[in-house]
Amino acid sequence: MATSVLIGLLCLVGFLVLIFIGVPISFAMAISGLVGFALIRSTGAALSTFKEGVLNTFSNYTTSVVPMFVLMGELATEAGIGNDLFDCFQAINGHRKAGLANAAQVVCAIFGAICGSTAATGAMMSRVAYPQMQRYGYSEELSTGAISAGSCLASLIPPSLSLITYGLCAETSIGKLFVGGILTGILLMVLFIITIQISCAIKPSLAPEKAPKKTFKEKWTAIRKGGFIEIILVFAIAMGGMFSGWITATEAGAIGCFGMLIIAIIFKRFTWKVLTNAIKNTLVMTGFVYCMLSCAKMMASMFTLSRIPTALAAYVAQLSIGRIWIILILTIIYLILGCFIDGVPLLLLTTPVFLPIVQAMGFDSVWYGCYMVVIIGLGGITPPVGAQCYVVAGSTKAPLVTVFKGSLPFIGAYVACAIIMALVPGVATWLPSLMY
Repeated sequence: MATSVLIGLLCLVGFLVLIFIGVPISFAMAISGLVGFALIRSTGAALSTFKEGVLNTFSNYTTSVVPMFVLMGELATEAGIGNDLFDCFQAINGHRKAGLANAAQVVCAIFGAICGSTAATGAMMSRVAYPQMQRYGYSEELSTGAISAGSCLASLIPPSLSLITYGLCAETSIGKLFVGGILTGILLMVLFIITIQISCAIKPSLAPEKAPKKTFKEKWTAIRKGGFIEIILVFAIAMGGMFSGWITATEAGAIGCFGMLIIAIIFKRFTWKVLTNAIKNTLVMTGFVYCMLSCAKMMASMFTLSRIPTALAAYVAQLSIGRIWIILILTIIYLILGCFIDGVPLLLLTTPVFLPIVQAMGFDSVWYGCYMVVIIGLGGITPPVGAQCYVVAGSTKAPLVTVFKGSLPFIGAYVACAIIMALVPGVATWLPSLMY
């Protein structure tokens, strides 16, 4: 066993070396997994395991949830549905202090519920919300920081690609993860809004006193034009179906695709170019995710064979420290790794190693999935990687330093969310516990 553990640790070091010299993460995972498996067992067994992992990934019914929800999001993005959504909330709340920044959080959450992609949400909000906030005198710091943080909500609000990835890797119900992500995402959104209000109270120059107030008729027109009611209806049908047990997560994705297609047609946003671009982008993203999953399975198999997770779980079980300290240690590890590795690869890399430890300590796998996505989401706005800050800086042409500076206050919101989840696990587990 000692030899297997040593080989596993050396392969982990090799993986880190590969990604730091620029090898794509999926290839780095495949190479490390294959070499480690071959050294522990045999080359033939390693190749056979890798082949089975690829075939299972591409043919498994559960993994078909990925293209369904990705296509739903691509249809919304290509049809420009997010543009009207922001106009809707700008009309409702734009006249209040920091109203546009607060509205951006709500629209990020709703658009995240449509597409499930933090990058797509960040890019869309940069094109739509940033010019409006600049027009009404919001500081560049608050504008870019609010968009960077808000777009990270897409990693929690279902259909989240991060939760899908965790569910497939941890073999946990994706439907329960989606439902658990609803309250968690809403909690984080509220904390973001509170952060904006506190920041503006401390430094009033961040936002103007108010924007022009709309009449009730103008607000209702914006709501109807934005398709807010229709989008909420599609979301409610898909999530409600999963919650009641009538449909699976994959079927919910198919319903979401159909609903988004109908919305695009109703609001005259549908063209064949929209459809073909959405399908093309879906194929590219799905291929990327499936490749990552296949390679991650190879590395997970190597870790299992090396018995590193078992050894770690046994070691932790012998420690005379409380469960909360274990979570704190894992949180610190994720915060450090999140500064250098993007969210989905980090989930794929660490879940096979840390999940057995968490389960041995008696934590719920759904709670841990939601908690981990929150912590990894923090990495999206922290340097040096801070993927969401790079997306927003690239889309708005704002200086990267300004974007990172504007994102700093939201780190406190993430920390508060993590503490609340640790003290009140029901935030993530209560709704899933009611599912059939």
